[in-house]
Amino acid sequence: QNPDNQVVTDKVWHELAFGLESLGYKQGEIRTRVSEMASFFGIQNWFYKKVTELSGGQKQLLNLASVMAMQPSVLILDEPTSQLDPIASKEFLETIAKINRELGVTVILSEHRLEEALAYTDKMVVMDKGGVVYCGKPQQAAKRLAESKSNMLKAMPAAMRVFAALEDGDTNPVTVREGRAFLNEYKKRNICKPTVKEEKSQRKETAVELKDVYFRYEKNSADVLKALSTKICSGELFAILGGNGSGKSTALSMICGLNKPYRGEVKIVIKGSVIALLPQNPQTLFVEKTVEKDILEMLSGNEDKHLFEEVVALCELENLLSRHPYDLSGGEMQRLALAKVLLRKPDILLLDEPTKGMDADFKEKLARIIKDLQKKSVAIIMVSHDIEFCSKYADRCAMLFDGGIVSEDTPKTFFSGKSFYTTAANRMARGIIDGAVTTEDIIESFGIEIEEQNFDEKPEPPIKNDVQPMEKRIKPFLERKRGKISKGQLAALISFLLLMPITVLAGTYLLDDRKYYFISLLLIIEAFVPFFFFFEKRQPSTREITVISVLCALAVAGRIAFFMLPQFKPIAAIIIITGVVFGAETGFLTGAISAFVSNFYFGQGPWTPWQMFGFAAVGLLAGIIFYNRLLPQKKGVLCAFGMLSIVLLYGPIADLSALSHISTPTWSYILSTWILGLPMSTVFGVSTAFFLFVGAKPLIEKLERIKQKYGLL
Repeated sequence: QNPDNQVVTDKVWHELAFGLESLGYKQGEIRTRVSEMASFFGIQNWFYKKVTELSGGQKQLLNLASVMAMQPSVLILDEPTSQLDPIASKEFLETIAKINRELGVTVILSEHRLEEALAYTDKMVVMDKGGVVYCGKPQQAAKRLAESKSNMLKAMPAAMRVFAALEDGDTNPVTVREGRAFLNEYKKRNICKPTVKEEKSQRKETAVELKDVYFRYEKNSADVLKALSTKICSGELFAILGGNGSGKSTALSMICGLNKPYRGEVKIVIKGSVIALLPQNPQTLFVEKTVEKDILEMLSGNEDKHLFEEVVALCELENLLSRHPYDLSGGEMQRLALAKVLLRKPDILLLDEPTKGMDADFKEKLARIIKDLQKKSVAIIMVSHDIEFCSKYADRCAMLFDGGIVSEDTPKTFFSGKSFYTTAANRMARGIIDGAVTTEDIIESFGIEIEEQNFDEKPEPPIKNDVQPMEKRIKPFLERKRGKISKGQLAALISFLLLMPITVLAGTYLLDDRKYYFISLLLIIEAFVPFFFFFEKRQPSTREITVISVLCALAVAGRIAFFMLPQFKPIAAIIIITGVVFGAETGFLTGAISAFVSNFYFGQGPWTPWQMFGFAAVGLLAGIIFYNRLLPQKKGVLCAFGMLSIVLLYGPIADLSALSHISTPTWSYILSTWILGLPMSTVFGVSTAFFLFVGAKPLIEKLERIKQKYGLL
């Protein structure tokens, strides 16, 4: 959905080769495929460019080319046109169709903008509220959706919506061309009235004025804005359209003061105005760990509780309050960002691509919110690629090209004379119904009345005054049965108290400590036994294994990174955190594996099995105590546990590796070994407490979030 999430290298040609390198292809094969894809997608002119210099459309194309270089049989795209202008969007979809047609690749496309996409579609699946509303050819969709009275009909292309309102047939038009043919035939059989001319909106008090604004990002770079001049009034929705990279977002940054022009003037006419910006990337507004906290961060106290409930209902966030903002879908992020912006109670509201990722139903709700703000004399400046939304709800539209406004007018006049920056309804009706810009214009010209949206009527919130506190909603994630030992924990205890000690002692005395690799292998197998019990009969997902592997790698890397400081290492802290979050079995396994693998760097020896045993014991104990909530997961308690578990548990176990030097150990020898090792164990214990103090809270929060998001363990 976001092209930046899939870009992993710094240069275009590096990006094209990255997937093939990861799959282990030979260099000659990589060069051949990369050059072929660069030619197919027309990337030659920016082949050596830095990825940071590319526009949104170019990044989308690069991602597509990088994937196609690996010759997939199925291509899955998540709203690939959401950030593209109409021309770039059409070109991108034509490329997808070419891949499907010429390379035989199956394409699965998830999309809200359907005007162009459905023209290339063989099968369409319409989903609503988690279920399938329609599955079949697009040519039969209008009738089925109309019969079921589905709200998803609003999201369909203009030709389908017009057909559903005017005709009752089995086969509906999908493309503009088919829509024109249908309108021509329908007009011959029915009386068509000319569309009502749009009245010029009465200009109110000026809120923002831009006079000959010039701006460039670097001193020697080209101008992004050139002689940009316009006025925006209070209570007006002013829509700015234009291609990717034309300077639309930069213009908003001028108005809100994020950037300053080097020539010209940006004038906020009404002094003391509150200006709020909804940025193109909503994630830049999120600062808290849950949606609820992120909204509350904008409020002052309990007196604003009604305001919190109102904005949550308005933006339909009731069921998302306990989620992390970054775990939301693109449309849900937009709604959360909008909620935060609305709480600023702005006098001037700047919206950068506000409808991106939103379904047709919520777009109507957004229009209601905007109209309500306009009644309060809020000046709204919106940058958008959503032509349909702008044509329906904007008071004035402006085209930005080459840094300046080249045309500016009311929606009907603005969209009537354009070929590409116009609505599908206008292209469909041009020469047949004069002045028609929206689907409503076409339908009303045949005398069919459309129920107007009543913006005065407030929508009923789905949940009234029933927003539960966060602690109550996430209780299931936090509550675990106290003191109950699971099968896996029981297996881990048996392994720790019985199998591992016997294995280590047998290796020390029966094998003369010479087979420590073999003993280490046996210990790893024994560490895996409780882990397998933990999963019982089900297979662990790749995500679960990946998280555990990463934690083992972090523990190993932490031990290696601090090699120059004797015993001052974070390995035990990471093992403890693993046990705290994922349980005794996982902490047990992580401890044993981390000790074994890290000793490949520090050197294997008779001490390896003892260290494995010791670290496994620490992970096991941390899981039993903290995962089962026998003690609270507070920073001070964790630090104290870290210190004591190293000094009283790991240290004595690891020090017993000295037993390999004598054939018949005595208690006095064992005691003196522990006393001599106490200073080093204390240093290790202090360092473990230090690393837990610094890193336990953020790491536990992130791991808990991963568990909740992906349903791990």
